Amino acid sequence: MTSPTTGGAASAPVPASAPVPAPAPPPPASRTRKSVTGTRKIVAAAFLLPALVLLGALVVYPIGFSVYRSFFDKAGTGFAGFGNYVELFTDDTILTAVKNNAIWVVVAPTLATALGLIFAVLTERVSWGTAFKLVVFMPMAISMLAAGIIFRLVYEQDPARGVANAVVVGVHDTFSDAAGYPRAHPLPVHPLEATADDDGAFVTKEPARAGTRALLPLVGVAPAKMPSDARPAKEAAPEAGRVTGTAWLDFTPGGGGKPNVIDAAELGLKGLKVEAVKDGKVVAATTARADGTFSLPAAADGALLRLPGANFKEPYNGVTWLGPSLITPAIIGSYLWMWAGFAMVLIAAGLASVPRELMEAARVDGATEWQVFRRITVPLLAPVLAVVMVTLMINVLKIFDLVMIITPDSSEAAANVLALQLYRSSFGTDADLGVGSAIAVLMLLLVLPVMLFNIRRMRKESRR
Repeated sequence: MTSPTTGGAASAPVPASAPVPAPAPPPPASRTRKSVTGTRKIVAAAFLLPALVLLGALVVYPIGFSVYRSFFDKAGTGFAGFGNYVELFTDDTILTAVKNNAIWVVVAPTLATALGLIFAVLTERVSWGTAFKLVVFMPMAISMLAAGIIFRLVYEQDPARGVANAVVVGVHDTFSDAAGYPRAHPLPVHPLEATADDDGAFVTKEPARAGTRALLPLVGVAPAKMPSDARPAKEAAPEAGRVTGTAWLDFTPGGGGKPNVIDAAELGLKGLKVEAVKDGKVVAATTARADGTFSLPAAADGALLRLPGANFKEPYNGVTWLGPSLITPAIIGSYLWMWAGFAMVLIAAGLASVPRELMEAARVDGATEWQVFRRITVPLLAPVLAVVMVTLMINVLKIFDLVMIITPDSSEAAANVLALQLYRSSFGTDADLGVGSAIAVLMLLLVLPVMLFNIRRMRKESRR
């Protein structure tokens, strides 16, 4: 079949299977290109420009200037080369800061993550788990400054003020006898004198005799420090074949008492240890009653009575938390108090997404709770644990506030960290901005590997 053309000639037939040519693309409506969101690039750049300017002024420029300044001397006029960086690894104070930072990076994030994991798993099945998580997370609402002040009081040496030492002293005194009368001593007119070996003990000037009453008076104990159950002292009744006596505080409140005489207002030294010594050997021993009286067997006849130095040693006063040996662990403890709740909340959120079917199947197959935790829960929570660990590592690399506030002057050198050394080197009384800038660059270099690891991990997660 043919069809007429304009010129009247017939055209050739078109096969039915011939391909249909694609329609020509429409002409562009506008020469201005747009982004995938439909926003013109110039408009997007206009909105981003203020943020980029601030980013450059507050981040890029300080980093660049710190690197530049780290190659100059203290005055900033002479080129020092790598001299400031050499000082970082030769100065004992800065080396201590580097060592402490290494301890912080290894210990603090690990313990905080472990505590968060334990709290999240253990509170998952209890009805009061939400309330517990709230209490543990609450310290995150407190600033580092306030937390430092709190723990400066917690670690006070005096057990009457420091909570930590109050607990330690309470536990110690429960299992160990505490000295009852520190600083107690006799007067020259008393029948007691210090021993020749100067071990803090006192001994009678004359031997004791059976059937007679020995007097062991002491002074130097404040009435407020006496045991609450101490009773007024009284003369011991003589006993046939035994040595009896009284140990008491020879001091009358308000005055009026007489030495070597048991007055009515004077108290017995309850619990005072009394030993009978012959030829340098202890042949008998006892302790004074609440009214100060005591009794020794016949073996004490003719022996000197000795009050051992254990009666007068200083009482146990707890642990020196803020001393040079324990200052870093003590500050890490305050950090854990603040950040364990942060780790717990993130891990609990990850734990909520763990398939319960896997755990139940493992329990049905005979796995114990520890096996379920170690072989199923922890592997499935590995991405969350990595996030928590990396976040805390970056955080502790720049730890400053807690160390600055909690550390007393006597332990500053032992607790030093890089951020605190950076502050002291840059703004201290003997400031050296060259060294301070070098420390800042070192901290940047320490943070970069952690940041790169975090970026790689996030990219892997996004590809899944």
